[in-house]
Amino acid sequence: MLTITDHLLDSAIYVPSPHFNDRPVEEDISLLVVHNISLPPGEFGGSYIEDFFQGKLTSTAHPFFDEIRDVQVSAHCLIKRDGSVVQFVPFNQRAWHAGVSSFEGREQCNDFSIGIELEGTDDLPYMEAQYAVLADVSLAIMKHYPAITSERITGHENIAPGRKTDPGKAFHWDKFKSRL
Repeated sequence: MLTITDHLLDSAIYVPSPHFNDRPVEEDISLLVVHNISLPPGEFGGSYIEDFFQGKLTSTAHPFFDEIRDVQVSAHCLIKRDGSVVQFVPFNQRAWHAGVSSFEGREQCNDFSIGIELEGTDDLPYMEAQYAVLADVSLAIMKHYPAITSERITGHENIAPGRKTDPGKAFHWDKFKSRL
């Protein structure tokens, strides 16, 4: 069982992001949002995601990076294709992952959610290691923040419909939820 100490996942590599701030109410952590990301789009590996979440992405490294060079975004954690976990923001802080969003009629999901990125795309299969680790990380989060239940785990596509599509049709919710 994974554990959380001082709002950090003990097994994760901690790579602090400057893209976070205080939550309005720290005790109000009650939603887990699953995302996907690949940089450049559709490519895996390397340090581009970490660089992006740290505000250190070199815009000349790939033409797409020039389009996102001024974007300030982060997530609490990233689960890479091999199942390794990088944490960017302590869970008690507000990561900037959800943007304009709503869950069960409540706006601004960043205020009360934890964002987990999977290295992937909407259309390519996720790795078995990612499902296993996402389940383990989710269980640790649910234990530490009991307001997050399996019913309060959702995709970015569900809190920002029409604007976001991740984790996408390639993500198997049943496979993931059966591990919880």
